[in-house]
Amino acid sequence: MPRLLLADDDHDFCALLERYFSTEGFEVELAHAGEQALAAALAGDFDLIVLDIMMPGMNGLEVLRRLRAGKTTPVLMLTALGEDSDSILGFEQGADDYLGKPCNLQVLLARVKALLRRSEANTGGQHDDHGLLRIGDLTMNTRAHSVQCADRSLNLTSTEFAILETLLRQAGQVVAKSDLSERVLRRSLGRFDRSLDMHISNLRQKMGPLPGGDERIKTIRGIGYQYLAE
Repeated sequence: MPRLLLADDDHDFCALLERYFSTEGFEVELAHAGEQALAAALAGDFDLIVLDIMMPGMNGLEVLRRLRAGKTTPVLMLTALGEDSDSILGFEQGADDYLGKPCNLQVLLARVKALLRRSEANTGGQHDDHGLLRIGDLTMNTRAHSVQCADRSLNLTSTEFAILETLLRQAGQVVAKSDLSERVLRRSLGRFDRSLDMHISNLRQKMGPLPGGDERIKTIRGIGYQYLAE
């Protein structure tokens, strides 16, 4: 039974989500304030966290920032509908996905299940014999879920890890954005969906450039992304 933390200051909305997810086979814990959500997330062993940005006291972005200092639990942010700046800030702090409020419960459930499938694939999927992918000065251990880049350990979210693994396995080739969205985000790419762009931007910042100064992940305009194989 997947363990889910729902953090939102709207008690009625949380009660609705708790009933809905419980009938779908989830074990649900609720939090209604930022400090409460952070304490629960750090103390509990949750499979996924649904985190609202607007909460009293510590807001969701600060909760996420502090959480990411020690945990990689997948996080889906809930943002006010149309507040793109909030979703961008969420990705910068390490969110795995976001959804605008008010949201369709079936869509939310689909997003949660997609994140859980990806998280399970990262920890228990099929790997090469040693679980290692090496491209230049970057080494990914798919079994240990770790990445070393230029002798630095990278702290990646589950989504960032999955995107990077997909690109590394096809290093030197262009991976279409639509394919990357289907394989990693487990959904079709929306016309105005900037999720992949933000995750790629975060990866670039965390990895830094190649020794020669080029970006490790190249954007092929109108098509997708390519990890440059030295």
